[in-house]
Amino acid sequence: MTRFFSITKNIHEWLFDLMPEGLARVVEMILIAVVYLLIFSVAGLYLVLLERRVAAWFQLRIGPNRVGFQGLLQTMADALKLVSKELTGTERADKFLYNLAPYFVIISSLMALSVFPFTKDFQAFDINIGLLFLIAISSIGVIGILLGGWSSNNKFALIGAMRSGVQTISYELSVGLSLLTMVLLAGSLQLSEIVEVQKGGWLIVQGHIPAFIAFMVYMIAGTAETNRAPFDLVEAESELGAGFHTEYSGMKFAYFFLAEFINMFIIAAIATTVFFGAWLSPFGITESIPILGVLWFLGKTLILVFLMMWFRWTFPRLRIDQLLTLEWKYLLPINLVNIVFMAIVVLLKITI
Repeated sequence: MTRFFSITKNIHEWLFDLMPEGLARVVEMILIAVVYLLIFSVAGLYLVLLERRVAAWFQLRIGPNRVGFQGLLQTMADALKLVSKELTGTERADKFLYNLAPYFVIISSLMALSVFPFTKDFQAFDINIGLLFLIAISSIGVIGILLGGWSSNNKFALIGAMRSGVQTISYELSVGLSLLTMVLLAGSLQLSEIVEVQKGGWLIVQGHIPAFIAFMVYMIAGTAETNRAPFDLVEAESELGAGFHTEYSGMKFAYFFLAEFINMFIIAAIATTVFFGAWLSPFGITESIPILGVLWFLGKTLILVFLMMWFRWTFPRLRIDQLLTLEWKYLLPINLVNIVFMAIVVLLKITI
């Protein structure tokens, strides 16, 4: 069981003194789940606020600045509004699948958060196939999108869902191959070991040009996989209304909306872990002061989140044929060649 700082160690010892070992472990797991739910909800709300402030900055206008200091409570107020809204739907919807779909999206995002090493000791689930687990779990969310679009019995929602399926299947290849390129360099799928390898330098530096190419391809493909502009064909307002969640309202709509921002955080966090040393500081002081590790991890991740937001407010939306052409004719061949180059880099390091 993961212990984070002395307070978690004290809670761990107190639980094991108070109750049987099996029950204590179950209670610990529940407490960890609650902590991650809080992280999930707070991070989602404030990423929405960050998006709105960044959009205002790019468009030379004022963003949310009324509710709370400098608008810090605006998204909290929006969340309360969504909680209070009536849950509406269509009479012809498949009720079971319609209600189930948002939970696929939100649970897959929450499970992905559990494997990130925020610091050496702040990691809920450290497994030897951590990177493979992340790729697999992040793919489950599209099932919720497909279910939501199909079960809504709305042609616009169905078209949006089908686009999401095609887009996710296509860009998963580039995401997976770019990460596989870095696995060749790191020699492990376990996230904690990938971070350990980077104590001598971030992998994007160790891997030279192939690592930089892998990072660029990963960021483009990762942005597309989260269905964000300029790859937001899934929710193209001018064509599909709200896309796959056209028929959702209230908290069910909020689940889809929140999951999009958490998925953006997850894509950025994977890049931070694999390319930029996760919680490791370039000055080598995070080992002795763990809280600095969390700040370094979040700082790097938020810079990459800002980069993804920059994409949204800079580039126009692609057509669906351009979207697929970019993946199959450009990113995929580049990735395949880049893996060969990375293998050569690794081989030369071994033989020197």
